[in-house]
Amino acid sequence: MNTKRLSEKMEAALSEQMNNEMFNSQIYLSYGIWADDQGYSGVANLLWRHSQEERDHMIKFMNYTLNRGGKPQVSAIRQPGEEPKSLKDCFEKIFKYEVQNTENIYKIVDLAFEEKDWASWNFLQWFVKEQIEEETLAMDFLDKLEIAGGDRAKDESLLELDKMFGQMADEAELARDTDSENP
Repeated sequence: MNTKRLSEKMEAALSEQMNNEMFNSQIYLSYGIWADDQGYSGVANLLWRHSQEERDHMIKFMNYTLNRGGKPQVSAIRQPGEEPKSLKDCFEKIFKYEVQNTENIYKIVDLAFEEKDWASWNFLQWFVKEQIEEETLAMDFLDKLEIAGGDRAKDESLLELDKMFGQMADEAELARDTDSENP
C-alpha cells in the first residue's frame, strides 16, 4: 500500500529546502570560525549556536518529509564562499542569506497552496514565522554594529559589541509580540 502523502514536486522541494538549511548551517559555522579567528569570540559563539539552529531546521524538514511517506534526498553541500572582510560584511552576508532563505520558503508555501497540500502549508507556517525572526535578528546585528560605528568602530566599541553578541538570545523580539503592557 502506498502511504506517500506528498506529490513528487513537493517531496523534491522539501528535500531541496532540507539541504538549503544544512548549507545555512555551514555558513554560520564558517562565519563563526572566521569571527573566532579575528578575535570575536562572542560573535563566534552566537554564530555557532545559530549554526546548530539551522541544523535543527534541516531535521524538521527531514522528519516532516518522512512522516508524510516521502524520502528526503541528501545532496552535496556547496562551500559558503568567500570569508567576510569585516563584521559589517559578515552581518550583511548573513542578512542576504536569510532573505534568500525566506524566498525559498515562500516558493514552497506557494507550491503547497497550488497543490492544496494543507498539511505541508500548515507545516511551513512555522518556517514563515521563523524567517521573520531570522531576518529581524540579522537586521539587529547590523543596527548594533552601525551604532557602534560600523567599519570605523573603535576597538573598545567592538570589544563591547562582541561581548554583547556572545550573550544575545538566539531569537529576536518582534514588534508583533509587543503590546502596551509588554513593550
